[in-house]
Amino acid sequence: MEETISLLDAFQQEFNLPEEHKRLLQQSVFVECLPLIDAFENIAVTDEGRILRVMAGHLGIPMLEREDFPEKPVLLEGVSMFFLRKHAVLPIQVESGRVRVVVNNPLNLPILNIIASYFGGMELSLCIGQREEIRTAIDRLYGTAAREAEQQSRDGITIGADGFEEDLEHLKGLAQEAPIVRLVNVLISRALDMRASDIHFEPFERSFQVRCRVDGVLFDLDQPQKAMQSAIVSRLKLMANLNIAERRLPQDGKIKIRFGNREVDIRVSSVPTIYGESVVLRLLAQESVEYDLTNLGMHRKDLDYVGNLIERPYGMILVTGPTGSGKTTTLYGVLKKLNTVTRKIITVEDPVEYQINGINQVQVRPQIGLTFANALRSLVRQDPDVLLIGEIRDKETADIAIESALTGHLVLSTLHTNDAPGAITRLRDIGIESFLMADSLLSIMAQRLIRVLCPHCKMEYSAREGDRNRIGELLHDLPPSLTLYRNKGCERCGYTGYRGRQAIFEVLPVNESVKSAIVAGNDAGTIARIAFELGYRQLAHHGFQKVVEGMTSLSEVLRVTSLSV
Repeated sequence: MEETISLLDAFQQEFNLPEEHKRLLQQSVFVECLPLIDAFENIAVTDEGRILRVMAGHLGIPMLEREDFPEKPVLLEGVSMFFLRKHAVLPIQVESGRVRVVVNNPLNLPILNIIASYFGGMELSLCIGQREEIRTAIDRLYGTAAREAEQQSRDGITIGADGFEEDLEHLKGLAQEAPIVRLVNVLISRALDMRASDIHFEPFERSFQVRCRVDGVLFDLDQPQKAMQSAIVSRLKLMANLNIAERRLPQDGKIKIRFGNREVDIRVSSVPTIYGESVVLRLLAQESVEYDLTNLGMHRKDLDYVGNLIERPYGMILVTGPTGSGKTTTLYGVLKKLNTVTRKIITVEDPVEYQINGINQVQVRPQIGLTFANALRSLVRQDPDVLLIGEIRDKETADIAIESALTGHLVLSTLHTNDAPGAITRLRDIGIESFLMADSLLSIMAQRLIRVLCPHCKMEYSAREGDRNRIGELLHDLPPSLTLYRNKGCERCGYTGYRGRQAIFEVLPVNESVKSAIVAGNDAGTIARIAFELGYRQLAHHGFQKVVEGMTSLSEVLRVTSLSV
């Protein structure tokens, strides 16, 4: 309270305010929580720069000018752009345990508490800036096109209270208007600049959220007005040659687009929800893809084993993991190694994400009856040496895959399971006989993607006893003094502390002991224990090795291997 009175006295002295204006200012700012500049405008004081300089000097907070704002945006997880712009708040730096924020009104404690909660209770380091300069910086860093489209909606273009426009011709025209086109292009371009793999356009009851996934983690990209939802979705569907009149059924399409020197293939998926259509763009930048097994992060021992295994003339190798764990990239790495003039390689995929020269790739089209099973029946008559099946989803596909593996073909495929032994249980669930699995399987690999610490800002620290004990459960012979690393954040990594990803693996060789356990009908846990005696190690083991090597943080490995630790 004394601090508040002292600040009001400083304002009164600087601007020679009468007592009545001082009381009005106190009521507006500290009781009604009116924005500071608006409160001063109510008493006819409009020199914002002078107001902020007085406050900065009195509170001991630095005042930033336009040129002091950052050139690149801070990646924000779960923070609304609409909120930032409305309250003139701009995060400019995130360090370990602290976030530096430019605000226009440092006296609005409720807003400051909300900001702190956005950043998980991190300590706030405040700076002061002029309101419109902060908003201009937000527009520059997080997208000006959204503001243009928002202004257009205020000028009379309305979509309807429920977010749907019944006049399809009007909606099509609206989707081709310059502000909507620029907004969509800006969002895609910004996501590419952030190295995003996906963009999610998500409708909710009172908002329309746009998020992107960077290194496997979702960050807020923008929050356009709810009234713009149908126009944006229609623009995306037009770009992908989808039917904008069909809103009841899922649709899939593709976009090929060029941004500067970057040529990007985009997979588009549209799904109806209760508040409108949700659209996800999968960004496939050709120049960013690497199909080299040696660059995926596999341990040298496992890499040598897999390298020898794929030279076998027949049998089946499975790669397991959830969606987005890098299974396809690993299999493409295997294909690159196998892709020689002496081998015929055919793939059946849904969809074909990347085209590989020298390999016959087949796109599944269920709508015309070209399923995995139907395609495979024909392809085995094409005399392939290697077959890649995008995913084993049903018994029919699994039967043909196993038959192919038993009749002179090397078969590569994926399953959605949590770990390598779980693939045995999954195949049993879809009706595959144990003796067929034992005869056809060569190996099962499970994998996850972990974020790699930014080499420019990662911080070292001495491992706590709890961390050391956690790692020591799987890794033995740890040094007496264990040094680990944590993420900090800098401009080069978007203030996340991570840049790029690598895979961690577990490799389950299907040797004679494991085959006997499969035929005997043993469960996944028993098979894992038998394989452990022969050198099999779970995902967390490889992850902890990367922690000790300083490649990633302990918290990151625990995040992605919670089911395996």
